[in-house]
Amino acid sequence: MRHYTKLLSAAAVALAFGTAPASAKDCPRGDLDERYCDWNGDLVADAPANPDEWLDPDTLVFAYTPVEDPAVYKTVWSEFLDHLSEVTGKKVVFFPVQSNAAQIEAMRSGRLHISGFNTGSNPLAVNCAGFNPFTIMASKDGNFGYEMEIITYPGSGIEKVEDIKGGKLAFTSPTSNSGFKAPSAILKADYEMIPERDFEAVYSGKHDNSILGVANKDYPAASIANSVLRRMLSRDVITADQVKTIYKSQTFPTTGFGTVYNLDPRLAAQIKHAFFSFEWEGTKLQEEFEKSNEGQFLNMNYQQFWDVIRKIDTANGVSYACK
Repeated sequence: MRHYTKLLSAAAVALAFGTAPASAKDCPRGDLDERYCDWNGDLVADAPANPDEWLDPDTLVFAYTPVEDPAVYKTVWSEFLDHLSEVTGKKVVFFPVQSNAAQIEAMRSGRLHISGFNTGSNPLAVNCAGFNPFTIMASKDGNFGYEMEIITYPGSGIEKVEDIKGGKLAFTSPTSNSGFKAPSAILKADYEMIPERDFEAVYSGKHDNSILGVANKDYPAASIANSVLRRMLSRDVITADQVKTIYKSQTFPTTGFGTVYNLDPRLAAQIKHAFFSFEWEGTKLQEEFEKSNEGQFLNMNYQQFWDVIRKIDTANGVSYACK
């Protein structure tokens, strides 16, 4: 078994992770909750300055963004979690989350250490739960991202976006980028369409539910992430003739993966190393995510990659105030 226990000296780790010898009561934080500090200005919470406040749990808890069938993804992630356990020398368990809100609360309360938050949830997780994202999935040639699509079913009577007026549009949840934030901003700016005034908004909870809802004609239309749609088509959960696209957006970043801010910085560095040293070839992770043309973990930073998402939030009047 390989161990990576001496990656960085304590001093180097503290510098690398932005710790500073000052109280959180009097520090720069931007949109971050008052419990966090951001001394280096990268928009994410720094590790606590006091080593006594660092978490070094015997068991690490990992969660992937909410999906229709968490059991499927527990298997998909199993080999990666074995690798994570080998690199850190710790037991690692998969935590199946049922909602974005539950996922954020689990990290905020210290029960979730490593996670993949969906695109729209990243800013809230960063600001309210101390989430430090550092990687996303990308294709082998470095391309990444997905598009928001508005879909309907053949014969629905909806041929273009304007035809949704007077009917229903399924969103996933208010924290989802492609499932709510992006379509809300686009519909308002480009089509002068506002929920409850021009159409009835319903919420399915997950992209899988929205896609299945349209395919089964429970919803006349829905806004979804096309990366999820591609994987469902590849698994034959639905067939291509059950849905059709009437709108496709610009490309957005995919799920962001990272750690909670207050892990022992040595442990956080080991976890980061585990992501970038994982060999995808022949794994269940590759089998599942190559359906959306993903085959590696790409290094990224929240400040740059999530800029467009924060702008969409601003356009929608979204607040990152923690409840």
